[in-house]
Amino acid sequence: MSRYFNIFFWEYDFYNPHMLWLLLAIPVLLFFWEYLQKTRVGQLKYANSEQEQLSYSIGWVRYIRWGITTCYAMSMACLILTLAEPYNTSIDPPKIDYKNGIDIILSIDASGSMLAQDFDPNRLEVAKRVAKKFVDSRKGDRVGLVVYEGEAYTACPATLDYKLLKDQITAIEPGYLEPGTAIGSGLGVAVTRLRSDSLPSKVIILLTDGSSNTGPDPMEAAELAKQKKCKVYTIGVGANGMAPTPVQTPFGVIYQNVPVEIDEAILRDIAKLTNGKYFRAQDEKSLEKIYAEIDKLEKRKMEDQHLAVEPPLTLFPFFIWSMLFSLAAWGVQRLKFKLDD
Repeated sequence: MSRYFNIFFWEYDFYNPHMLWLLLAIPVLLFFWEYLQKTRVGQLKYANSEQEQLSYSIGWVRYIRWGITTCYAMSMACLILTLAEPYNTSIDPPKIDYKNGIDIILSIDASGSMLAQDFDPNRLEVAKRVAKKFVDSRKGDRVGLVVYEGEAYTACPATLDYKLLKDQITAIEPGYLEPGTAIGSGLGVAVTRLRSDSLPSKVIILLTDGSSNTGPDPMEAAELAKQKKCKVYTIGVGANGMAPTPVQTPFGVIYQNVPVEIDEAILRDIAKLTNGKYFRAQDEKSLEKIYAEIDKLEKRKMEDQHLAVEPPLTLFPFFIWSMLFSLAAWGVQRLKFKLDD
C-alpha cells in the first residue's frame, strides 16, 4: 500500500524531466507571495506603536501562516512532479512473456538407419524421447511435427495441444514411407507448415543421421526457408566411427557395424543460410544439451527483438499528495479565518 503514496522522488525517473525546471519557480512565487502579504494595505488603522500592535497578536498564528504557505508550496511541487510523468525505478521490471512468441516445427528423420544402436536403445527412440522433453518445456509456443524418410509428411501441424503432439512423436516408426533419406523433403514440408499467419519467430529443428540420397535438393528447401525468414537448426545424430545398424538381407534384418556417415557439410550450409546453427549429437545427453541450447538461443533472440515495454506512469502518489497538501492548506486557512472572527 505504501507504494501508492510513495513520493520519494529519488526512486523515480521521469519521461518529461524538463518539466522539473518549474520547481525553481516555487521559491520565486513564495517570495512574491510574502512580499504582497507584507505590502498589502489593510482596512484598519492603529494609532498605537508597532510594539503595542504586536502585543495584541497571537504568536502561533504566524506559524500557521507559514504552514499554510509550505503546504501550498508542496502542493505545487507534487503537481510539477506529476507533469514530469514519473515512473518508479525501484519496482522489478516485468518479466518477458514468451507466450505466443515462437512457431516451431520438428522435422525428424525416421529412416531405417535411425534404428542404429549407438544410442540406447537406438537413435530414433532417443530422438523421440528428447523431443517430447523439449515439447514439455514449451510454454505457449506452437509446435508441429514433420516425419520424413524417402518422402515426408506432416504428422502434426503447429499446435498448442502438446498431448496430441507427443502422441504423434511416440507413433513415429520407420517403414511407412518410401525408403531413403530425403532431407530436402523433410525441410521443404516443414517450411510449408509455417503458414503466412505464423508467428513472427519461426524455427525448424531438422534432425537426421545420414545424408540426403533422394528427393529435392536440400539447399533449395533452405532457400525457401530463408525467404520465409525461418531459422533452421540442424542436428546430426550418430556416434563417431561404426554403429550397429539394421540391414535387410535375404534372411531378414540383421545388425551390422556400419560407418556413421552424416553429411555435416550440407547441414552446416542449411543452418548458415537460414541464420541457424548446426549441432552434432553423439549420445542422448548431448542431444538434450542441444535442445536446451536451441531453447536458450531462441529466448535470447526474442529478448533482443522484444520491444521493451515502457514502465507505466506512476502519477497517483504525486497527484494525491498535491491534492492533500492543497486541502490541508485550504482547511487550515478556513479554520484560521474562523479563529480570527
